Amino acid sequence: MNKHLLPTATLGILGGGQLGRMFALSALSMGYRVTVLDPDPESPAGALADAHLCAAYDDPQALQQLADTCVAVTTEFENVPAASMAFLERHIRVSPSSESVAIAQDRIREKRFISGVGLQVAPFLPIESLADFEQDLSKHLPGILKISRLGYDGKGQVRVYSPEEAKAAFLDMGGKPCVLERKLELQTEISVIVTRVGTGQSVCFPVAENHHAGGILDISIVPARVEASVAGQARQMALQLAESLDYVGVLAVEFFVLGGGELLINEIAPRPHNSGHYSLNATQVSQFDQQVRAMCGLPPGDTRLLSPAVMINLLGDIWGDDEPSWDILLSQANVHLHLYGKKSARIGRKMGHYNVLAEDAETALGQALELQRRLKGV
Repeated sequence: MNKHLLPTATLGILGGGQLGRMFALSALSMGYRVTVLDPDPESPAGALADAHLCAAYDDPQALQQLADTCVAVTTEFENVPAASMAFLERHIRVSPSSESVAIAQDRIREKRFISGVGLQVAPFLPIESLADFEQDLSKHLPGILKISRLGYDGKGQVRVYSPEEAKAAFLDMGGKPCVLERKLELQTEISVIVTRVGTGQSVCFPVAENHHAGGILDISIVPARVEASVAGQARQMALQLAESLDYVGVLAVEFFVLGGGELLINEIAPRPHNSGHYSLNATQVSQFDQQVRAMCGLPPGDTRLLSPAVMINLLGDIWGDDEPSWDILLSQANVHLHLYGKKSARIGRKMGHYNVLAEDAETALGQALELQRRLKGV
């Protein structure tokens, strides 16, 4: 990918949610035009884009229109049909590749690929039919049965403690292919956001420490409170994985940190990631700026951390009859609020986030948690 695609070219994105919206904001601010393909007429990204193709992701006419009007296309989520990306690849530049997306959207393929290139994952066992329950499951129990495709934010995951429970969970999930992953004692979870444009053109954002609530990311702390050697190893593993995939774009790599600092790759996302939202305020460039740069063949921007930061997700849970009291956040000089323009709130729905910047991560965390309590009325 040698040719630079420059403003005022039109960039396309498959998906119109909050990640697409933040991509659009970056692209538009850099002078590009943006076309969004999303079936939701009220999609957050579609509201900002120059054009919103309100159609299914596999709609032939909409895909042809993207191919005819855009110079490059990316995606904001991994469950877009890989066949749609493969069609677009025959006409225009697509990043990441359809093959990378196809690997990331299937846990079985993903884990086999990662372990196949010499990187560690949690012990896992593919469960693709009832016949697979005839084998010995003991090495993977207690464990978590995860549906292989279309699971996200803790959905499609069940903790199981016996072969009988695993079998019942498999049937409850429709008998669809799953992965049985051994439950591990974790020290913490971290993630690395990589941008790769080509060989020798890869950079990592600072490592984030992540804490979840109900299977959904709640808090990210940057820099992660892990040993420098652990953070360095995570960056190297993420870069190795991006190179092995011949990846072009922004790639999120999530890790389990075990006792003693041992690292296992949990999963990957072929796109910007919730745990990278701190980059909107705390680094030289954001992960969405990098997404634009990578798809346009431009060298990655500088990812140095300008300030320690804590990101807190805002879920629909805190919406009552009225909007939350945003003055709680906006009255703070070091707090940055990002709302996603979604029309309706519901339990568990990501509505926005805020970033708290401070002299050190512990100070930022203390303030972020106090603001979270106030927003919840606790």
